[in-house]
Amino acid sequence: MEVPCKLLPEVFKVESLTIVQCSRSVYPFHHGKYEDFEPIFQRLIEDNVNDAYTDRYTEYFLPTARRLVDEAMSVQGSDRKKAIELYERAACVFRISRFPSVDGDETGFKREVFNEQCQVYLRGASLWDTPLKEVVIPHTAAAGQDRKEIPLFVRVPKGASAAAKCPVVLLLTGLDGHRPDNTGRSDEFLSRGWASVIAEIPGTADCPAERRDPKSPDRLWTSVLDWIRSQPFFDASHVVVWGLSAGGYYAIRVAHTHHDQLIGAIGQGAGSHHFLGREWLSRVDYHEYPFTLSHAYVKKYGYKDWEELLDKAQNDFSLVNSGLLNGPSCRLLLVNGTWDGLMPIEDSMLLMNYGKPKEGRFYEKMLHMGYPPANECVYPWMESVMTSK
Repeated sequence: MEVPCKLLPEVFKVESLTIVQCSRSVYPFHHGKYEDFEPIFQRLIEDNVNDAYTDRYTEYFLPTARRLVDEAMSVQGSDRKKAIELYERAACVFRISRFPSVDGDETGFKREVFNEQCQVYLRGASLWDTPLKEVVIPHTAAAGQDRKEIPLFVRVPKGASAAAKCPVVLLLTGLDGHRPDNTGRSDEFLSRGWASVIAEIPGTADCPAERRDPKSPDRLWTSVLDWIRSQPFFDASHVVVWGLSAGGYYAIRVAHTHHDQLIGAIGQGAGSHHFLGREWLSRVDYHEYPFTLSHAYVKKYGYKDWEELLDKAQNDFSLVNSGLLNGPSCRLLLVNGTWDGLMPIEDSMLLMNYGKPKEGRFYEKMLHMGYPPANECVYPWMESVMTSK
């Protein structure tokens, strides 16, 4: 059943990269300090650098990020807490420097900076009381142009063992947020006794899945879930998938393709059908996202240009067109803001018309992901699922 897509009111129009908007707002970059960013944004404004896809934009952030790394290294032996803070601040600066996206290609300046961010983040995470580590697993279900290894960030609660298995949250990242950008979430999981397994989605960062193949994520999650089941300290009967933003699409998909291996899934800020339609995409560069999305979308999905994406993407990747939504699924929670300008709220609502009944929490007049209030429903829902038998 088709649900008409109602374009949002034109209240978030962005003519170009809104450096000014970024410089006047304070965002929760993990434990980052706003003073790390304010001088950088000011220089970008003064020098009229308005295209974040350029290497020039990225270069403005690197002296600050590398200075913070040097400071962290200088105190690491004497003040572990301070070193952790400095490494996290450095990772945050690296993160914004490589925005808006790092696609799945293995070359390019933003790719080099992303690799540097991962190294710095892991150096700091190794100092945590309960460390986070990178684990590279074989992509046992790989086919076509899939690469053969899957890099994951994994954090396991202390005391987890074959005799005391822990539940697992498989966190699927987004278009611009990648594995080293989820400290707060992994802390929340750890406080509840859950392990974190953080993976990137096709067409972004280090994800090995073939971007142009709509079925490549199914193979990817088969390999990841098989690996989770093989670990003696994981409770494979209690695995929840949480997909963030662009990752929400994959959470919805895996909730259907691997429903018997999951106890629940969350699609937050998720697209499913309209988000890749010509009507929606024709305006997507003019809403609340402070960068141009169209360029990042072309790179993520692997089309030759924007027009090819407009012509083909919905037919290729729509979950409605795929027929999956009529099949069985695990418990599925859909969360978003009703004024989301990146993923239409209709893409969450239309899932109520297919298959097994879904659960939803939509925040009136909130933007993408339903932030800031959305976590008030996500974590309690996860707790209720994780404690079920």
